[in-house]
Amino acid sequence: MDFINIAEDKIKQAIKDGEFDNLPGKGKPLNLDDMNGIPPELRMAYRMLKNAGMVEAEASYRNELMRIEDLIANCEDQEERQKLEKQLNEKLLAFNKVLEKRNTTNSKAFKQYQSKIDKLFR
Repeated sequence: MDFINIAEDKIKQAIKDGEFDNLPGKGKPLNLDDMNGIPPELRMAYRMLKNAGMVEAEASYRNELMRIEDLIANCEDQEERQKLEKQLNEKLLAFNKVLEKRNTTNSKAFKQYQSKIDKLFR
């Protein structure tokens, strides 16, 4: 018996013994790809960007930029504020390089949907 058959047998036995009966969400469909916040007409494009790994990198940069901006807004120490502003500028440069590598900012299609795409990441 190979490993897959052993695992399947153990799962079947656990089901038979009722070991999975009290799991949260039992009988409900799994939501593997929640896209409720994305307009239906943009979901395919979003999925393609996500599958290409572009959404995660962009979202990560945006979150980091927002975090630094919040720190700056609440910073009272002038020296610390200057350090944070330098960090923000460095992150913005890196983020812009990522966008330039994709060359999406120059495409007509991107410009046409830029406002809609920006709303996805706010």
